[in-house]
Order: sequence, then C-alpha cells, then structure tokens
Amino acid sequence: MATPGMEDYLEQIYLHIERNGVARASDIADSLDVLPSSVTKMVQRLDREGYVYYERYKGIELTEKGLAFGRKLVKRHDILEEFLRIIGVKEEKIYDDVEGIEHHLSWNAIDRIADLVETLEQNPEFKEKLKAERKK
Repeated sequence: MATPGMEDYLEQIYLHIERNGVARASDIADSLDVLPSSVTKMVQRLDREGYVYYERYKGIELTEKGLAFGRKLVKRHDILEEFLRIIGVKEEKIYDDVEGIEHHLSWNAIDRIADLVETLEQNPEFKEKLKAERKK
C-alpha cells in the first residue's frame, strides 16, 4: 500500500516521463520542492516496493505496476480538478484544494465523483443551472 508521500512522488515521476520521456531525481526534486537526497531515498523505497527501476545516474523508470498506478493517480487528480471546476471553486484555488484532499478520499469515493463528473459533462443544461445558482 502506497503512502501519500509515495503517491506524490509516483505521480510526478509519471508526469515527467509522459512529458519529457525521462524522469530525473533533480526534476522530481524541483517539482515537489524537496532536496534531491529526499528524492533518492524515496525512489529507492519505490524500487524496493516494485513501482520503479532505479539505478544511480541513470534516471528513474516505472515498472508496469508503477506505470499503472501513476496513470491512476494522475486520473484521480484530473477528476478532482474537474469536479472542483464544475462546482465553481475559483481556478486559482483548485490545485491546492486537490492536493489537500486527494489522499484523504477512498478510491470508491473517487469512482463516485468520476461518475458524477461524467454525468454532469453529459448534461450541460444542469451545469449551466448550477453556474447560475452560484451567481445569485
């Protein structure tokens, strides 16, 4: 079972690989605003847990397990961002709010929120009605 810290690192590793084709400890450190030595320690742990392949000075690679979980973490983040956007949370608050709640919801809750987001996306009239209610 991954801890919230492990999830944050895996999410960033996944995003860096998706964007740049590679994830380096220095890039992850910059993204998470931590020291490179902290990244090294966590990546070694993720390697032991079977999420990444790590060899010093060679970058970080995701295992199949890490790739699947990284994809799931990014999807969770995206679902929560869209949900908060739909319900009218100010754009400048969304990222911090998602970071604050994403580790505290069960995967079942995330699945139900995803169902709700999908339903709302298919029902633009309701989304507009919700938006109009916020303006009152």
